[in-house]
Amino acid sequence: MLLEKIISIAGKPGLYKLVSQLKNGFIIEDVTTKKKVSIGNSSQVSLLDNIAMFTIDKEVPLFEVIENVAKKYEYKETISHKSSDEELRAFMAESLPNYDKDRVYVSDIKKLAQWYNILHKAGYVTPESFVKAEPETDESAPSNSTDTEKKTEKAAPKKAAAKTDKPAAPKVKASTGAKAATKSTHRKMG
Repeated sequence: MLLEKIISIAGKPGLYKLVSQLKNGFIIEDVTTKKKVSIGNSSQVSLLDNIAMFTIDKEVPLFEVIENVAKKYEYKETISHKSSDEELRAFMAESLPNYDKDRVYVSDIKKLAQWYNILHKAGYVTPESFVKAEPETDESAPSNSTDTEKKTEKAAPKKAAAKTDKPAAPKVKASTGAKAATKSTHRKMG
């Protein structure tokens, strides 16, 4: 999905794309101007992928709501975030018919309209934008249970052989976790 790394930063207008992580912050890119800047860890960042909107019975991920808007407006720009409260509520009712009117405020609807239009202007609102990546499948995966049984029978002797070949000490180190193994490596080197 093209929208996975899009963020909003408190106190900064617009939307940004996470480019990379630094030791003490992030490199971000403005989605409309493509200008890259760095921000510190103290910045209040919201990943749009983690935002949801309330309905009467559940929370709907923001990208699903944006997809509804895109389909309703045929992937074109929508109303302005500066529209009247009544127009914004009507827009929200079309986009998410069972939204919770008590918990979704006009300010939330304004952000939705503004963010949608920013994403549209930046070229992120296309039918391909909302296609979720399918989990990778193993083409050699067994097609029926007898193949699975055969693979299990073949794999079992290898696992048993591997267990008998390994000394007991590495098993203990491996089970203590990566930090313990790293510490012991540093002790040997120092």
